[in-house]
Amino acid sequence: MHEKLVIIGAGPAGLTAALYAARADLNPMVFEGVHAGGQLMITTDVENYPGFPDGILGPELMDKFRKQTEKFGTRLRQVDVTEVDFSVRPFKINVGADEYTADAVIIASGANATWLGIPGEKKLTGKGVSACATCDGFFFRGQELIVVGGGDTAMEEALFLTKFATKVTIVHRRDELRASKIMAARVEQNPKIDMRWNSVVTEIHGDELVSGVTLEDTVTGKSSEMPIGGVFVAIGHKPTTDLFIDELDLDENGYLVIADNGGTRTSVEGVFAAGDVVDHVYRQAVTAAGTGCMAAIDAERWLAHQE
Repeated sequence: MHEKLVIIGAGPAGLTAALYAARADLNPMVFEGVHAGGQLMITTDVENYPGFPDGILGPELMDKFRKQTEKFGTRLRQVDVTEVDFSVRPFKINVGADEYTADAVIIASGANATWLGIPGEKKLTGKGVSACATCDGFFFRGQELIVVGGGDTAMEEALFLTKFATKVTIVHRRDELRASKIMAARVEQNPKIDMRWNSVVTEIHGDELVSGVTLEDTVTGKSSEMPIGGVFVAIGHKPTTDLFIDELDLDENGYLVIADNGGTRTSVEGVFAAGDVVDHVYRQAVTAAGTGCMAAIDAERWLAHQE
């Protein structure tokens, strides 16, 4: 089966790319993946996406994305791509036993936060457990919070949360930070931030909302309870790029490398990328949507040039 344009992934980046591509008469095929919709599918209230002054549920927002793309003729398949070959033209995309070919490809497979994998975390994600202070910090005004992690991201999250929280405690498994000196210094100088060294969170408590955590001392092994209003996990993100390891250039953290021209072109001509699969800085729905638009325009212009 041959397609002019295949889009891999169906979060804000992939579906925005599909919307623009469909309106440009490219008739895109979108492989959504089994877990379609991206990270917004596990987000409850979204209050920072433009156009929704009263906020909107993450899954509801993604449903609107899908319906809008389908209105213009996008075809969506909720299946996982299992293999790609970008060394040949047209490109090959395998979905199990089915093989597709494509003149151009947009990769919008996203990234996932690295979680702690402890009791209570999954149940309370979106109910006081978050991996994005920029997304959710506003909801925690006047509360005491913890941030788990020791790198620059954890420091940035903690500093951002001091705008809303009465106190932020950084929980780190070691007795020194991995963060840069300048970020560590900013944290140390902030009167709202405390450090909890040599500690790990072993359980998150709460019924409908987070109410506290169990901490374990990594030196003594002793456990203690800590009442808390929210838990922010900042131990990294993993881009969904395993499929592309031998096909495209990746950086040291596994993100797709984009050409230096400020566009969305990858290391293979005709293959473009958008959203969190290339973005380890902003990681917002609105920025992902923006790069999805860019990728569709880049792909449309590239295809027109080929013809």
